[in-house]
Amino acid sequence: MIPTPIQSALATLRKFEVPALLIGGQACILYGGAEFSRDLDLMLAAAPEALTRLEQALAALQADVIAVPPFRSAFLQRGHAVHFRCRRPDVAGLRLDLMTKPPRLPDLDAVWQRRVVVELDVGPVSVVALEDLVATKKTQRDKDWATIGELIEADMIAHGTNPSQSRVEFWLREAREADALIELASAFRGVAEALAAERPLLGAAVGQDRGKLELELAQEQIRGKQADREYWAPLRAELELLRHDHRRSGGG
Repeated sequence: MIPTPIQSALATLRKFEVPALLIGGQACILYGGAEFSRDLDLMLAAAPEALTRLEQALAALQADVIAVPPFRSAFLQRGHAVHFRCRRPDVAGLRLDLMTKPPRLPDLDAVWQRRVVVELDVGPVSVVALEDLVATKKTQRDKDWATIGELIEADMIAHGTNPSQSRVEFWLREAREADALIELASAFRGVAEALAAERPLLGAAVGQDRGKLELELAQEQIRGKQADREYWAPLRAELELLRHDHRRSGGG
């Protein structure tokens, strides 16, 4: 399921007891999403000891920072991702992307409490909860929105027999396919009607108005992409200043 270099990197992180959650494409694969990724995306605990352990693991992986920002706690705390490239032979070329504050996850304590532990060949690995993974995928990229639909579909297949109300509510809040939403609204009409105030397009799902529902899904995606654009705007501006300073200082 996960390429060998990623297994090796995860084993190194476990060796140094780095408190990190698996996010991004590899987490999507574990939850049944079809997304393919050669990178390793991690959410690091925002604590001094976490950085110390991470630095030890990065040294073992022979990982160097690529691009900007530099590897500093202040940049992580502001929401930036720091990017590394590994050089150790068994993980050579592997890119590692690290964050402590992924977008759309404001309550970081709750994110850590919701984490899921998955048993892999390298041992137990902590993975961000599905609901939090879905939140991180509401980006400016159309493929990420498609991945959300795949993740919800996989979860519906896995837990479709006698699901809890909280799981049904999650599906109704996040499903991206008109057919899936109409089916859910038909099977759980009362729940869908109750959530329509929160997600208005559920009214079209209850009414089985496919045309209106597809239009509202598209509009919802446009709003989500715009929100992500606005979130990243100040961070990208800061990165541009860092790149400019880096070039001026002769860094390339």
